[in-house]
Amino acid sequence: MASPNYVKQYIAYWLQLGKRVFVGNAGEILLPPRSIIKGDRYSQEFEKYWQKIISPEIGECYLEGTRETIQDLLSPNWDILPCARCQMPVALIHRGIQLNSCPCSDLGNWPNTELPKPRSPIDNSIHLKKICFRLNKSDFIQ
Repeated sequence: MASPNYVKQYIAYWLQLGKRVFVGNAGEILLPPRSIIKGDRYSQEFEKYWQKIISPEIGECYLEGTRETIQDLLSPNWDILPCARCQMPVALIHRGIQLNSCPCSDLGNWPNTELPKPRSPIDNSIHLKKICFRLNKSDFIQ
């Protein structure tokens, strides 16, 4: 089962590449938010976007280039795993027939190793603490 955090990460990664979210009941197209990551967490704008697309009142939503709804992905029948072609997260059904492949299939310029890959928020303080620890450890050696 794909946890809500994995589905959220899946959506965030694809939004970073410009994918849109379609709202089935309203025929509305949600453009990616301007800001998705802010430092070590998702931006407030993305958090509002996420809450909107998972709310039952809005109806079924799905990522551009896919057929499964975001509500489907939150069910126990789906998993989020890396795509064999581009290593981006892709939704895979546990049982049954998958009608389409990775959302990257309609991106003519992807995978592009010259561009930075989409990412999750990063807590820099952990990395900096490890560097400080190594520096302090080397002080004892001299």
